[in-house]
Formats: sequence, C-alpha cells, structure tokens
Amino acid sequence: MTEFDMLSARITSLSQGRTSALRLRDGVLSMVLDIGSLSAGERREMTGAIEAAARTLPEITAVRIAETMEKRGCTIIAVASGKGGVGKSTVSANLAIALARMGVKVGLVDADIYGPSQPRLLASEGQKPLAEDSKMFPIIGAGGVPMLSMGHLVEPGKAIAWRGPMAGNALSQLVDAHWGDAEVLIVDMPPGTGDIQLSMIQKHKPAGAVIVSTPQDLALMDATRAISLFEQAGVPMIGLVENMAGYACPHCGEVSDPFGAGGAESAARTMGMPFLGRIPLSIGIRLASDAGTPPATADGAEAEPFTAIAARVKDWLAARG
Repeated sequence: MTEFDMLSARITSLSQGRTSALRLRDGVLSMVLDIGSLSAGERREMTGAIEAAARTLPEITAVRIAETMEKRGCTIIAVASGKGGVGKSTVSANLAIALARMGVKVGLVDADIYGPSQPRLLASEGQKPLAEDSKMFPIIGAGGVPMLSMGHLVEPGKAIAWRGPMAGNALSQLVDAHWGDAEVLIVDMPPGTGDIQLSMIQKHKPAGAVIVSTPQDLALMDATRAISLFEQAGVPMIGLVENMAGYACPHCGEVSDPFGAGGAESAARTMGMPFLGRIPLSIGIRLASDAGTPPATADGAEAEPFTAIAARVKDWLAARG
C-alpha cells in the first residue's frame, strides 16, 4: 500500500465515508465531501481534520474540498453521454414525458448550457420563465412536463460565450427553481466530462445516471469516460441506453445497422451495469422531435422503446425508495 493509499483510507475514516473522487495532481489534492446533515461546526471540524491529514504528505501543496449536499426536494437523474450527436436530449425529453404519463411527478432541466435543445423538443421556444425571490418558475412543455432551459433565457440562435463559473451558476439557477410538487428532475447534461458535469456532481449530486450511446465503438469509448466520472463521484449507474440501433427502410422494410448493433448492450454486460433498452434510428422520431411533439406524448410503436426505458427507470426509483 502506497502512502497515498494510506492517506486515502485515513481521509475516508475522518470523513465517515463522506468523501469521494479523491485525486492528486500537480501537488493539489482534490475531493468531494458530502456535508448533508452536518452542522456548521461539524463541517469545519471535519474539513480541518482532512486538511491536516493531507498536509502530512510533503508532495501535497494544496487541498481543495468541494462540499456538496444531496438535494432533498427532488431526486435528480442525470442523462449523460460521452460525446455529442448520440440523441441524449431526445432520450431525456421522452424519458421525462413517459415518466409523467406513468404518474411520476417529474420536471426537466436542460443543463446543456451552450447548446440547449429542449425548448425545440418540448415546443416551448420563445417563452420566458417568471421569477419570484430570485427563483424561476418552470415553463410547461409538451406532455405537460415542467421544464427550464438556458434556451428560455437567451435569444434563439445567440451564442453563449461563458467561462466555467458562469455556466455553473446558470445551472444552479435552473436546478434550484420553484419546482412545486415535482419528485424527480431529469437533467439533460451536456456531452463530455467538463465544468458543467463537475458542477452538477458537486452542487446537486444526482441520485443516479442514465448513459446514452450509439452502438459504434467510438461512442462507447466516450460513454465509458462519462461512466467513470460518475462512478468516481459515487453516483450510481441506472443503466445504459443504446440509441440509433437499427434502421428500417420505410419503402422495403429491410433493417440495416449503419452504426452497428448490440454494442451498448455488450458494453453494459462487460461493465456489470443494467442495459435499459435500445431505440431505433427512425425518421418518425426525428420528425416528431423537430415538431415539438416527442413520440412519448402518444401511444404507438415509436413511443414503445421510450416507455420501456422509463418503466425500468421508475422501477429503479421505487427500489431506491
């Protein structure tokens, strides 16, 4: 066991198992500390003890502790991907709608600060949220789902040129809104593993994550990075969704696999995580999404895969209480 391993074990003991994502890079030791249920005095005492223990290693020149508290009002589910273009936003929108149709009190947060697409998907473009006491009220989108997006706050098509801290603050405003009786927040994350993902984990630790990928190897490699980020932060994996899995020709009915087949299911099996289902590459899904009427708003063949995935997510929520 190395000195760093012994220090990690010591910090875990001092924090009563509340620390996660310990990393040592360029002399800086960073970690996430869950301060839920701790008083201010207990928090100061715990962070002081952790910093004192860390200073015993000469190679550590600075200690950074990101304090987080799990949101109690709503259960947060992050829908994420390792790369763009895999249909994560479409999955998020239809998952929220399908859960709402199953009786779950759900809200939707578009956390893709730089590329918000939920206003188009849920037919709420051009609407502006009301605010009270510096908190916004969500807008009602397609399927009756309350939602908030950076797309509701800026002019359509206008570039958002913000650095990380500004984007993180924007995310907090979207999450810490007047969500009323919502029990679950579906958070459509931006692709990758950058500042927004870290802010989400540190400030609003999700109860679980759904990872979206296409079957192709490159997308699965990137999805693995997203999974690793959440696992390091102690966020449970709800499961993996395979999108754009098979294309049925509308003329002859022949099914082809332009992005491969079964890759995400195989990867889920290899990683020991649940496989939530596959969604075909369908022009009907694309047209409905562009029109602001996601397939999950109605019954039919194109809604079935989203309904099945939502049912598995609902079962996961029930098992977690």
